[in-house]
Amino acid sequence: MKQHIHIAVVVSTIDEEYQSGILYGIRQFSAANGITLAHFVASGNTGGDAGHDAGEYNIFSLADFQQFDGVILLINTIQNVKYREAVLERVRSLDIPTVCIDKDVPELYAICIDNEKAMRDIMEHFILHHGFTKINFVSGPADNIDSSQRLKAYREILEKYGIPVEEKRICRGNFVSRDGADAVQKFLQDELPQAIVCANDNMAIGVMNALSARGIRVPEEVAVSGFDFTYNARNYAPSLTSVERPLEHVGQLACRKILNRLEGIPQERCEIMSTQCRFSQSCGCAETPLMDTDVFKKRNFTVLESFAEDVSFISRMASALTECDSLEKYAENLKPFIQEIRCKEFWLCLCDSWTQGIMADESEENYLMHILSPEHYLTEGYGNRVLVPLAYRNGEFFDMRDFQVSEMLPELFSPENERGEYYFMPLHIGERTLGYCVMKDSEFPVKSKLFHNFITNLSNSLESVRKILCLNRVTQKLNKLYTVDTLANINNRNGFRIGTQHLFQECIRERKPVMLMFLDMDGLKYINDTFGHKAGDNAIWCMAEVLRQACTEQEVCCRFGGDEFIIFAADYTIQKAEALSERIRNLLEQTNQRKKFSYTLAASLGYHISVPEQDTNLFQLVTIADHVMYEEKKRHKNSRYLKQGAPHPDTE
Repeated sequence: MKQHIHIAVVVSTIDEEYQSGILYGIRQFSAANGITLAHFVASGNTGGDAGHDAGEYNIFSLADFQQFDGVILLINTIQNVKYREAVLERVRSLDIPTVCIDKDVPELYAICIDNEKAMRDIMEHFILHHGFTKINFVSGPADNIDSSQRLKAYREILEKYGIPVEEKRICRGNFVSRDGADAVQKFLQDELPQAIVCANDNMAIGVMNALSARGIRVPEEVAVSGFDFTYNARNYAPSLTSVERPLEHVGQLACRKILNRLEGIPQERCEIMSTQCRFSQSCGCAETPLMDTDVFKKRNFTVLESFAEDVSFISRMASALTECDSLEKYAENLKPFIQEIRCKEFWLCLCDSWTQGIMADESEENYLMHILSPEHYLTEGYGNRVLVPLAYRNGEFFDMRDFQVSEMLPELFSPENERGEYYFMPLHIGERTLGYCVMKDSEFPVKSKLFHNFITNLSNSLESVRKILCLNRVTQKLNKLYTVDTLANINNRNGFRIGTQHLFQECIRERKPVMLMFLDMDGLKYINDTFGHKAGDNAIWCMAEVLRQACTEQEVCCRFGGDEFIIFAADYTIQKAEALSERIRNLLEQTNQRKKFSYTLAASLGYHISVPEQDTNLFQLVTIADHVMYEEKKRHKNSRYLKQGAPHPDTE
């Protein structure tokens, strides 16, 4: 049995006053009634980037609603129809009490306001009290129910009082301040209206700013109204005429409806909340009392001081995380900042796809194309498993096991887990999913205007680390391709030059002898011609393996080209060279016995030992060793390489 009731809250853009007011009511009720909240928080519609919105709204797919006792949807905060409908479709398919705020969805509980009545009251005030007939309207998105109802009321009131409805007087926006400025620019291409009615306060403030910038006075030349009665609207100059909504009460009532359903208490499916028009200075009225000046100053000082602290926090964190070139260093550098946000718990959760390319098998033929290929990116959901590079609880960081995505967060529903308020936030780059982070019992998500910047910073710096790791792996692979013979898997000429350069110069300085041994495989052409090039390639690989095993005293070996190999050794003696030659011959014999080839794997070798002079070139010594080897090779007989009457070769 779960110790607490668990409610999932789905919301986008929690730093807006509408959202924060409702969430405050939800949190108040939950704290008083022992309810654990899990907020699934997106920040969509922040810049008109469809890829960004997809990455943000993807967090809703993480919520396994079936594990919760109830769901609260601030559904109108999800501006994208696709993701809004996807959430609704999921909750409708489950027998879980779900409350939809400001949208009446059949089969779900709903808490709404009478948008049309509130907007009719504003419009009638402008027409009857002020005598306006040229009233323009700034609407929200066409698919937003609040926006549609408010626009509908605007049209109906104009028709009721015989005022023509002119489409040129209507401008659509997305409930953000810049939409108000865009609307003013459009409206001023025609005649100056007497009033501009806005579907929310953000756009209304944008309108007043744009009018002021053009020297147009509010309300003397143009009256303005908004909707929501936000703090900024109440304390703007002039103070904004608006519609007050009982946001905190809505949040509390949403929780109460879920408890009533769980306890079997009968209740209305849909409740309509009352609103109140607040007529103020922006329309020439001053019914709304202004906040005391001293209180206003103190509050603004607190807000500005908090904002400055958050800016410093984000800047310091960005600087610390930019320096990271590994996930371990990233987690270590992040730790002090997690403690600064004063949360009870914090979890950094990465999709296992985050390691795509980083942990790929370098032996794959298409490794370099595979490591950064977009086709492997995760864009929907969060995969199967979650990696946890950083976990924090009650003042301590600890190692955390990987877990299944379906868990969302280990121990979230454990009976021993204390109630609390969780925030699940997406980590992504555009539409590509990196993972998510979870925070418990912190005021930071709901109090800071830079919370989304914090999450974005985590995402960007994580991607930077991932790219650095991928780039390092690619560089290592390219270095290997440059220095390692892909067939023999030992040094090629470049690798040999790089690997011996320091040792060779040291021997020149310290007058130490160097040994160059030159080996030439016997009968490789015959093996290729008789048994095929696959058998020849296998013979080359086996010869290289023999040399790797034989070089036990820091010798450097390489495939010089074709069937030729070189071994370099510093501070070497004739005795060591003879011992090395003997090890090679013995290993060749053992390989022939073990592999049972249809040919004999053999090589002619010769070595040269000398103390190099300052002007000596390493490959001059290679040439001398080659001559020694050639004399050895002339003494061999071709019949040695073929087993007469042997079956077809095993080219393993």
